[in-house]
Amino acid sequence: MSGTRVGLVVNPHAAAGSGNRIGARLMRELGAAGFDIVHLSGPTAGAALANARRSISEDRLDLLVVAGGDGMTHLGVNACAGTDIPLAVVAVGTGNDIAGALGLPVRDVEASVAMIAAGRTRSVDAGRVDGDHHRPWFGGTLYAGFDAVVNARANAWSWPRGQSRYNLAVVRELPVFSAIPYAVTIDGTRTETEAMLVIVANASSYGGGMHVAPHALMDDGLFDVMILHKISRPEFLRVFPKVFSGTHVDHPAVQITRGRRVLLEADGITAFADGEPFRRVPLRAEVVPGAVRVVVPAS
Repeated sequence: MSGTRVGLVVNPHAAAGSGNRIGARLMRELGAAGFDIVHLSGPTAGAALANARRSISEDRLDLLVVAGGDGMTHLGVNACAGTDIPLAVVAVGTGNDIAGALGLPVRDVEASVAMIAAGRTRSVDAGRVDGDHHRPWFGGTLYAGFDAVVNARANAWSWPRGQSRYNLAVVRELPVFSAIPYAVTIDGTRTETEAMLVIVANASSYGGGMHVAPHALMDDGLFDVMILHKISRPEFLRVFPKVFSGTHVDHPAVQITRGRRVLLEADGITAFADGEPFRRVPLRAEVVPGAVRVVVPAS
């Protein structure tokens, strides 16, 4: 790997605020392994993404490494998708669902460095959303509805950390949430329904281990679209814990359909992607097979 040009982007808030320390360790250990490292982090995620894209377009990188959770993976996917530059994820965030779906080391910097040094890659799918937007790609999930509202609430809090923050946001938002009228068109078949949420899943989980689409694969060329149709608040509280084991799929209000193209229509809501605010609905997404090369463990 001597002479391999590596761009590094770190979320300073990852790992309970230890992101910069982890970044310094990666600079040191990857440098010792023979990589030529350039730090591409910026004052904002948007600035870091612009730095990474510029370095790729100017042919100054052979590999992009991102350190953080699903938000950093989202940044990396948007930098590398559709290019021949591989993406390596050092999964040290609160939510590491995409890394988990890919079988990557989680919260293990030593194993991540060894994985990067070994250099094995595989191609995986990514979702691409139509329109003029600086982040058109998502790697794991695109979602709109109650889960997006909860995600926005949880993102606004610094405490508690981890899954507890999301669970508390559920408790705060559920009493004031009402089912939303949607039109969901999957490969030309349109469904109109009132629903609690709609998830377009490329990966099987989100939110730090909620297996919303337990059979979704990142290399099958298909989305798993999960709709939770309108249910009462008490029933939602009965169904919600089952998402951690994936057994919610047996509930009659849960519908999962596979497809390549999805048109999601609703009024006045914002979709999230990979844990990040994304864009307003309506939107149209398609799966792009093999859009991103990712670094994966050698065995």
